[in-house]
Amino acid sequence: MSKRLQVLLDESELRKIRQIAKRKGMTVAEWVRQTLRSARSQEPANTSARKLKVLDTALKHHFPSGDIETILAEIEQGYLGRKSS
Repeated sequence: MSKRLQVLLDESELRKIRQIAKRKGMTVAEWVRQTLRSARSQEPANTSARKLKVLDTALKHHFPSGDIETILAEIEQGYLGRKSS
């Protein structure tokens, strides 16, 4: 079942949209529908539940870790080792 969406535009906006739709050989309504579909498809599809599932999966792995000072010192040693090579 289709639903109606009312959008208020100023005259210059509507004129520009009409010009675009006409150039593309479309009605304004069809151009608006396609543009909204395109914008919707570019929105992130990840829901909170999906993000939590990804996080839960990541937490099942065991990665090396340590306190921040140790990690930073090891990183710095790596930089120093490259400079002297």
